[in-house]
Amino acid sequence: MKRARKALIRGLLGLALLVVVLVLADPARVASQLRQAQPGWLLAGLAAAIASNLVSALRWRALAHWLGAPVAARDACRWYFQAIGLNALLPGAVVGGDLYRAVVLRRASHATAAALAPGWSVVLDRASGLWMLCAIGGLGAAACAGVLAPWLRLPAGAFAALMLAGTLLWLALPWALPWLLARSRGGWLAPLRAAAARPDWRRQLVWQALASAAVQVLSALALACGGLALGVALPAAVWAWAIAPVFLMAALPVSVGGWGTREAAAVAALAPFAVAAPAAVGVGVIYGVYGLAQGALGALAFGLPRGADGQAAGNDQY
Repeated sequence: MKRARKALIRGLLGLALLVVVLVLADPARVASQLRQAQPGWLLAGLAAAIASNLVSALRWRALAHWLGAPVAARDACRWYFQAIGLNALLPGAVVGGDLYRAVVLRRASHATAAALAPGWSVVLDRASGLWMLCAIGGLGAAACAGVLAPWLRLPAGAFAALMLAGTLLWLALPWALPWLLARSRGGWLAPLRAAAARPDWRRQLVWQALASAAVQVLSALALACGGLALGVALPAAVWAWAIAPVFLMAALPVSVGGWGTREAAAVAALAPFAVAAPAAVGVGVIYGVYGLAQGALGALAFGLPRGADGQAAGNDQY
């Protein structure tokens, strides 16, 4: 009951924040913006969002296989979209979906996988996505220094240099993991230490980086298409910057499906570029609808028959 109460509180907080954002932006103007959305751009954005999550699913599959928990591509995609459906319905942002992925992979792997491989595959997959999200956001912020720096009362050159330096250090961080892990003593890090000591560590890291970059570029494209559907045409660098605060806020475990936090972040991220609050809220809402649509695909996937290889045993319970 205590856990359910906390989940309910989180959901109500997100709903309250969404209501506040809508009231401040004027619900009538937001509704007017959404009614005028161009279907072509909406469909293009949905296609980009689906493509982004398909790449995410295949990235997770490659990481799980590398860690010793092999999974078929079909099952990885199915479970990934099921997790999206859970994220869209349950309080706690991405936590519920990530836990679901770890559980079904653990059940499907049986004794063939290392005990902690399924859980670590989800943790590292999520970390690699956030790593590249912040990196692309930093590069976008550097490219938009002329607009963003005055808001922080900083010289544009200094702001751009700071963003570039921070992004380069951030991108270099995973390459130092073997050295850092070798000096750690926590027993729970043993699987990660063993993985980092493998000779193909760098090749796997490069694959993760490329896949994560593709995921974030497609996600930025989806967000941009949502903006174009509402007549919000901005340079690519602006969307590269905007995805960092928008997606990070949406991932906070204080709402259901990111509703409320995502729209508030969209208003804050796009305000320096003269995007009116109703349009910015509309962009956030459209991206949230993309998540709901993919969540519906995930819900349908719950009823799909198990694969011929039998790996999906027991999955329909979740």
